[in-house]
Amino acid sequence: MFQNRFEKVLSVIKSEIGDVMIERVFVIGLDSAPSELLFNEFIDDLPNIKKILEKSIYGPMKSCIPAITIPAWICMATGKTPGELGLYGFRHRKNNSYKDIWIAHSLMVKEKAVWDYLGEKGYKSILVGVPPSYPPKKINGWLISCFITPDSSVNYAYPPELKSEVENLVGEYVFDVVFRKEDRDRVIEEVWEMTEKRFEVIKYLLQEKDWDLFWFVEIGLDRIHHAFWKYFDENHHLHEPNSKYKNVIRDYYKLLDREIGKTLKLINEDTVIAIVSDHGIKRMKGAFAVNQWLIDEGLLKVRNSLSAGKMIKFEELDVDWSKTVAWAWGGYYSRVFLNVKGREPNGVIRLSEYDRVRDEVAEAIKSIRGPNGERWDTKVYYPEDIYPTAKGDKPDMMVYFDDLYWRAAGTLGHPSNYLPENDTGPDDAVHSEYGVFALHLPGMNESRVVDTTIYDFAPTILKLFGMDDVTVSMRGVSLV
Repeated sequence: MFQNRFEKVLSVIKSEIGDVMIERVFVIGLDSAPSELLFNEFIDDLPNIKKILEKSIYGPMKSCIPAITIPAWICMATGKTPGELGLYGFRHRKNNSYKDIWIAHSLMVKEKAVWDYLGEKGYKSILVGVPPSYPPKKINGWLISCFITPDSSVNYAYPPELKSEVENLVGEYVFDVVFRKEDRDRVIEEVWEMTEKRFEVIKYLLQEKDWDLFWFVEIGLDRIHHAFWKYFDENHHLHEPNSKYKNVIRDYYKLLDREIGKTLKLINEDTVIAIVSDHGIKRMKGAFAVNQWLIDEGLLKVRNSLSAGKMIKFEELDVDWSKTVAWAWGGYYSRVFLNVKGREPNGVIRLSEYDRVRDEVAEAIKSIRGPNGERWDTKVYYPEDIYPTAKGDKPDMMVYFDDLYWRAAGTLGHPSNYLPENDTGPDDAVHSEYGVFALHLPGMNESRVVDTTIYDFAPTILKLFGMDDVTVSMRGVSLV
């Protein structure tokens, strides 16, 4: 099946370029870039990216489930699913606790990434901001960690002395910005500063270090999407048509294109160029208070007196676990947990009843309608059904409310289960399942459109270096 997917594309590439000797691969990672904007609506404002696409195979790239930054980038780099990695998001339950959590970080990634395989063969890699890369791990090359880095006071580079080189170049390095805040002018200022510093460091490393694979991820695009989508998208329910911020998203794409153009002048024409994103983006229709709904359904029992208008976090609830069947975490997707006897400290669902109860809860979730009674396209996933294995602290089910258009709100105390805005600060956008993929090979003279998945990327990169023998355990297939 996989081979048939790309058979026609591969034959065209081979007829055009023959056997290409690959010297280097340069990967441009744009967090949350959707094909609708990057390849279509904005393309005429992006001359450098447009030039790449004119001689590339490119198209939408289906993300992993869940379609979020962690684990998507490391799924792309390893060719492994979230289940195989044991990474289902930014935070995870700890030992089936009700409230104890651990936060995703680089040391939790046990599978080899493309740079690990390349390093074993003597190839050198440079990584800048590829999540999760804090704390920095040893690689054959150079590494600057990603947006989960606490701040610039910690060691964020490998080798450690690289940190002083970065600071001599740009001063205090910026890993991320707070984007969920009302001061939008400040968000613009901070994202532009972060991006410009990132590209200064990228250009420095390109010229000063010896490398075979260079992979960077710019998180700023994701932050700009989330902070300014309602000003850009006329279909957004909170759209402000005459706002001074209406062109911020387009202007940021132009900034990226300019910086990419400057960067590409520093690499030779024998370099393979890839453009990828971990997922896409689209307007948020609202947030659904999933734990309030669970209370309404009698599945979550609390002793608190919840007054509408006084928001309370789940961690602050006094839950009666002896009568609780399920509870949930919020986010761009929702994780729902069942209270299983012998697994949770005060579980009530017997193992013999687990499948039946889970199916009943899932069907109830899928039957949820919108605020006006409209039918939703809600998807419920069981980890063992979508992954070859599901390691670590997996949820019992993962929920995409209305095809991800509705964010899940884990907080309570709202006047309705349907919130017009995000419950944790200003956020206008949600994720979509399809990001972007583009691959330019030396010698290509025209473009081809192809559908890909996030799991195809690692096998493709390794095949370019003649290492397809190590890709047999990966989920995808090489595109070259």
